[in-house]
Amino acid sequence: MFEALVNKEKTIAVLGLGYVGLPLALTFAQKFRVIGFDVNSARIDMMKQQEDPSQELGPEEFSNKDIEFTSDPEDLAKANFYIISVPTDIDEHKVPDLGPLKSATDIVARVLKKGDYVVFESTVYPGCTEEDCLPVLESISGLKPTKDFKLGYSPERINPGDKERPLSNILKIVSGCDEESLDNISRVYNHVIEAGVYKASSIRVAEAAKVIENTQRDLNISLMNELAIIFDRMGIDTHEVIKAASTKWNFLKFYPGLVGGHCIGVDPYYLLYKSVQQGYEPQVILSGRRVNDGMPAWIAKRLVQLLIQRDKNPSKAKVLVLGITFKENVADIRNSKVANLVHELQDYSVNVHVVDPNASPNEVAHEYKLTLVDKISDGYDAVIVAVAHREFTGFDSDFFKKISSQKPILMDLKGLYENVDKEIEYWRL
Repeated sequence: MFEALVNKEKTIAVLGLGYVGLPLALTFAQKFRVIGFDVNSARIDMMKQQEDPSQELGPEEFSNKDIEFTSDPEDLAKANFYIISVPTDIDEHKVPDLGPLKSATDIVARVLKKGDYVVFESTVYPGCTEEDCLPVLESISGLKPTKDFKLGYSPERINPGDKERPLSNILKIVSGCDEESLDNISRVYNHVIEAGVYKASSIRVAEAAKVIENTQRDLNISLMNELAIIFDRMGIDTHEVIKAASTKWNFLKFYPGLVGGHCIGVDPYYLLYKSVQQGYEPQVILSGRRVNDGMPAWIAKRLVQLLIQRDKNPSKAKVLVLGITFKENVADIRNSKVANLVHELQDYSVNVHVVDPNASPNEVAHEYKLTLVDKISDGYDAVIVAVAHREFTGFDSDFFKKISSQKPILMDLKGLYENVDKEIEYWRL
């Protein structure tokens, strides 16, 4: 398989061209012939014009790449090595939503041929590839795994907004259903990943490795969030505590904050779901999720307390929120906890203005029923810096005083600012 792909006698197809799939497809297209598939034809039209709908990649990233973009499933019949990188979310009950994953698997199954490879990159719980996706491939294609086609899993390791660590510079975990598939899959990825590959002993190990990466981060941040709540009651600056504790060589430097997005705030629920199926209800993981999911409500309540302390009526207050994407310098608003914070403030009848230079106003309106304001005005009773976009990092005390009313409040959720003017009530997590 590897030699045929290198010689462009066979083709790689990447299904799902979002934050993960598009960079992956373009990276492979440097060395292989690639078909980039997405069900959203409008996104495909943008990519054909060398435009990334996610605003992560510039036009130059599309140049000199052997890639065909399509939304027609029939075009996938020309491929032999399929990579599925569609999103895996949770529903309103915090239960894994495998709809897009199974749909993409169904599409591949209908064009699957003897000798083909299917590799999943979507984040799932251990066992999902073989227990949920493989039966779909078998039943629709009529082919048998290992004998007729090969199965693999290579968890995505894209870090949106990170220009220092592109896909090719991040070590890639690979796995396969047997030794032959593991060898071929590792050679395919290793051909474009400069950092190399790590061969996991099984597909389940690779799945588990991915899901605990983000579960670990979730738990570490939840600890810091809980400490921030405790230290706030004690009148201690959490950032100063972390700075002091970091002088010990083995202290892990995590900071409190809003945990959203399509990874850290979602992946632990996949492990929770599978664990409960096994008859065990995790205590630590579930506790961490409760703490992190509860932060927007706690921050909103804390701001209301600060407003009252400054003789400001919350129901008549005007508050500016800077940023609504799930992290700095990206356009992705999925699972934004800032939106939860805004809704919590609105429940207190606070008038909230939201500004974000990266987010799409239409997407924010559709997803959260919130309206982004075109520009920052003045007369704000409080300003919440919720996302550390580069556009916000240069603000200083004079700027905040200029846009604020008397007795201004600045809630710095990202700890961006030091030496803030004493006229400003400064609060940070």
